[in-house]
Amino acid sequence: MRSKRLAGAARALGLSSTRRAAIAALVVCALAFTLAVPLRTYLAQRAEVAEQEELKEQLTGKVAELERKKRALSDPAQIEAEARRRLRYVMPGETPYIVQLPGDAPTGEEHTSGGRTEIDAAWFEKLWSGMSE
Repeated sequence: MRSKRLAGAARALGLSSTRRAAIAALVVCALAFTLAVPLRTYLAQRAEVAEQEELKEQLTGKVAELERKKRALSDPAQIEAEARRRLRYVMPGETPYIVQLPGDAPTGEEHTSGGRTEIDAAWFEKLWSGMSE
């Protein structure tokens, strides 16, 4: 009975079955395009959220590592050990020794440029050699 009413309405509007199919296809395409853009945006945002969460986890791990280093450096003995190792500090009364083996690379103090050591070089020569390297 309903199909008879629809057919009667289609006849009253003067639509054939081909035109009805074309209109139905047009409506379906319009709905598909209407839903496609928000769906694409939703999926892109989900991917971005997942990427940001992964970055957050990496940064959280980095923060934990830095906190651990901070706690380690709050110990005066650790600070003293780092100063001795990195800066070659010595306590008053100690005699520092640096052992250099033949295969070791020369330090910056022994590096020569033009027959003069860098210690003897003028400030502008040091600047120029630093820029040219």
